[in-house]
Amino acid sequence: MTVKKRVNRLNSLLKEVLSEVIRSDVKDPRMAPLVTVASVDISKDLHHAKVYVSIIGTDKERRETLEALESAAGFIGIHTAKKVVMRYFPTLTFKLDTTVDEQMKIDALIEKIHHEEDTRPHGNS
Repeated sequence: MTVKKRVNRLNSLLKEVLSEVIRSDVKDPRMAPLVTVASVDISKDLHHAKVYVSIIGTDKERRETLEALESAAGFIGIHTAKKVVMRYFPTLTFKLDTTVDEQMKIDALIEKIHHEEDTRPHGNS
């Protein structure tokens, strides 16, 4: 199996298991109720993994949730390592996934354009 395929399989597996661990084992009051692991990007040497999370909430809730995840990274890693057997478990870094926000902004812009087109007078010269 190529390294790329192995890394992709690990990213997918880690995404599933990290989601489960964050949902069931992390009991930090700073955590927003809706946290989703959007993707995982593990380094080629398998020693580091960026975990992209989507957080539904205010900017303050997002910031606090990221802080909670960062402070619980070791705890999350230990619980995940029990379910995913790897020679070295990667150091986890949590990043905010903004693709949902960006998509909502794009949708709003498209909606605005359609609205302006609909309200523009149609001149038949």
